[in-house]
Amino acid sequence: MRKTLYIIGLSAFVFSCAPQKKVVKTTYKPKNPVTQPKTVVKTPMAEKPKPQITNDHGVEFFTTNIADPTKNDNTASYGSIVSAKPSGYKVVKTYFPAVAQNFRQKYLILHYTAIPDDKSITVLTQQAVSAHYLVNNLGDNEIYQLVDENKRAYHAGISSWRSDKNLNDNSIGIEIVNAGYTTDATGKRIFAPFSDDQVKKVAALAKDIATRYQIPATNVLAHSDIAPTRKQDPGPMFPWKKLYDEYQIGMWYDEAAKQSIFELAQTDFQTRYNEASFIFLIQTALQKFGYGIEPSGAWDDATKKTIEAFQYHFRPQNYDGIMDAETWAILQALNQKYPVK
Repeated sequence: MRKTLYIIGLSAFVFSCAPQKKVVKTTYKPKNPVTQPKTVVKTPMAEKPKPQITNDHGVEFFTTNIADPTKNDNTASYGSIVSAKPSGYKVVKTYFPAVAQNFRQKYLILHYTAIPDDKSITVLTQQAVSAHYLVNNLGDNEIYQLVDENKRAYHAGISSWRSDKNLNDNSIGIEIVNAGYTTDATGKRIFAPFSDDQVKKVAALAKDIATRYQIPATNVLAHSDIAPTRKQDPGPMFPWKKLYDEYQIGMWYDEAAKQSIFELAQTDFQTRYNEASFIFLIQTALQKFGYGIEPSGAWDDATKKTIEAFQYHFRPQNYDGIMDAETWAILQALNQKYPVK
């Protein structure tokens, strides 16, 4: 028995001390190895070179538009580039200009001064009212600039047109020397005419401004358009149709469209004139066109003054502030031609 146990123990010892065979794990290898996709390295597109900023005696200018004019974007500057000068740091124009920008100058507003040339200059330069330009009545070729186009002039006051308010913020103002109006025995306002020289000056000036700043026809307006309950200027004697026909400035209706509407409008005035719903419709049409009127359904004072302002601009033969079929037809024709976008 002992001998047997001895032999078993010796065998176990020999086995434990003998070299062990290495166990090799097998790994599955597919017949067709999978090819890893190559990483595509995108080559950055070269940025389109921008026109250079010009430097004149240390003053910088950029007068080339590289933005999209169809979006009313414009990178050109009409004047020197104004830049910050932070203490201890340098402002560089390595990436100037960004294309996402447009002009502050969105409106062109026309006025008359209601006082003579010399007084107009004094008031517009020395008092708390101003305009960017003043067109005199001296028969010369001069137009006075009073305010930098990049700054606000105090010419519009409390004002609105369509969705915009306080138009001093985004407009250029042109004052025209003119006597304004007097009142006759019946209380009717009699307005003074503008000279041919003045009209030519205003047309040339307005054309230049509207072209440079891409100001649309709907934004070339009278002071009375943007403040109808307060202002009358430049009044019914200002030749808006002449500016439209001869210089392509501002708005005017199409005669054929107006006549077509006029034939239908006469029936409305015979049967519906004093209906609140019809008055509300007219007020809403004035508001849609751009006037800052709140529809009330009544022929109130604000409505009368707004109609009067509309007639100054688009129906100067009759500016009594009473809505008639022709004025109504003109308003509808204008809303068709110049819809709110």
